[in-house]
Amino acid sequence: MSQLTPLTMGHSKLVLRRLTIALYPVWPIVMASLLIAPGANAQAARDLATPQPFEAQYRLEVRGWPSTTITHRLSHEGEHWLSDMRFSITVASGQESSRFSLDGDDIRALLFSSSYSVLGVGDRYQLNESEIPTLDRQSALFDLSRRAGHENCIARSPCAIAFVDQKGRDEHFQYYVDDRNVDEQIIDGPATLSVPAGEFEALRVSLIDTEKPDRLLTLHFHPDWPGLILSAVYQKDGRRETQLTLTQFQPDGGATP
Repeated sequence: MSQLTPLTMGHSKLVLRRLTIALYPVWPIVMASLLIAPGANAQAARDLATPQPFEAQYRLEVRGWPSTTITHRLSHEGEHWLSDMRFSITVASGQESSRFSLDGDDIRALLFSSSYSVLGVGDRYQLNESEIPTLDRQSALFDLSRRAGHENCIARSPCAIAFVDQKGRDEHFQYYVDDRNVDEQIIDGPATLSVPAGEFEALRVSLIDTEKPDRLLTLHFHPDWPGLILSAVYQKDGRRETQLTLTQFQPDGGATP
């Protein structure tokens, strides 16, 4: 039976770290705790979409790695919601899930767990409700996609976001709804986006790391399906590093939009 030597263990951890960094913008994504900038909540509390359970699959492409499929499920379990994402390729796997409750338009994070592994070496994390002061990554992704377009968050006046990662540490981003569609034309309201899963209405949201302004994450959300990602592209120094694309979408008991 082969064993991991200190050298191979060190290499595995390096690969794990690089893969985690590469996947972070989309896999552990904006799945973070979210603080809307002062003045945004007055508009954000109106006409938010009603959550709907679904199952989706995304194609994840990371520069320098083989593409893989992410499975994403949003399910309603009694008084709670569960958002779960997971992927697996030959040498790596990852999973994140969050339980949260809704009280009107307010979200309360209850339990967050995540795990990542490369060549059998990895980490597991869990945050209980008392360790999540605002939201975790999965519930925040749901919240961001639900609120996008309902606040006055534009490029010249973006909203602030405070992220809590898998270890409960804060990170800070800004976001705004972009008024350009994929053809760089100015639009008013949701555009139409074609992906392998079909053609959908889409809101384009841009996120910027306040500590690393050379990095940009652009996402397209469906305005009527909170939590659903239509596409996401992460760029560093203007070069695409990671891309996520919706390939399959199955509403739970509903019709495809």
